[in-house]
Amino acid sequence: MSKVNRRKAIKKLSLSIGAIGLGNTVMAQSVPESISGSFQYSLKGNINHAVCRWCYQNIPIDEFTRKSKDIGIKAIDLLKPEEWEIVTKQGLSCSLATDTFASITNGFNDPKNHPELQNKYQDLISKASHSGIQQVIVFSGNRNGISDEQGMENCANGLDVLVKHAEKNNVTLIMELLNSKVDHKDYQCDHTPWGVSLVNKIGSTNFKLLYDIYHMQIMEGDIIATINKYNDYIAHYHTGGVPGRHEINHTQELNYPAIMKAIVTNGFTGYVAQEFIPTYADSLEALKEGIMICDI
Repeated sequence: MSKVNRRKAIKKLSLSIGAIGLGNTVMAQSVPESISGSFQYSLKGNINHAVCRWCYQNIPIDEFTRKSKDIGIKAIDLLKPEEWEIVTKQGLSCSLATDTFASITNGFNDPKNHPELQNKYQDLISKASHSGIQQVIVFSGNRNGISDEQGMENCANGLDVLVKHAEKNNVTLIMELLNSKVDHKDYQCDHTPWGVSLVNKIGSTNFKLLYDIYHMQIMEGDIIATINKYNDYIAHYHTGGVPGRHEINHTQELNYPAIMKAIVTNGFTGYVAQEFIPTYADSLEALKEGIMICDI
């Protein structure tokens, strides 16, 4: 056997063994060796696949959009206004809008941030609506000594005017659940029940949660049970391997095909966006693999 063929055989064997823990959905699938040419895998259509732009910043956005479309991805997450048209011209959507002022650490839980955030988010919501974008991300901010009860009250007060504006513009504001244990120390919206309580307090279908599977595995675990319980509160999902936020394959602890099955079973019709940091030499090969794993 030649060196080249041996290398291919070893790679195929290692992928097959690794896929055992992921179930039959992945076992029969091989990861394309190169991004060159068309992506041949036929997606099932049960998941609306998206991807977060920031994980692939080294690839020019027009090229990234084109290659994402080839994979079967429908939308790109966390795009700023100047990037929207580049993506939509190539037939993809912006699944989640943001801008440079959106701050994880300085959010709506602190009233001193409200005037600036309200002013800038009003404009972003209007721009998003005009461009046909239906979701805009918001953050609670860090605690900085603010109790969970007071932080929730402050978030509700600060978001009230924006949610009303979003309702008029057919836009949903979604607050991301992030872990405060590893990546975002002191972040307040770090548990699903807190986020759910905030959604109930605001009381609008135009305010929901971004359930980041990576972050909530670190903070809570019980991913599938949580999805089953709180599906109606979730407008968007992010993926990521635990630990490390890298590829979502057999090298990490989460069973993504089972998680995707729970999402689909609950009737979710929004986007599931890949948000892991690739370690493969070809980062788009890692993205293809992630899409295949989630395509149940």
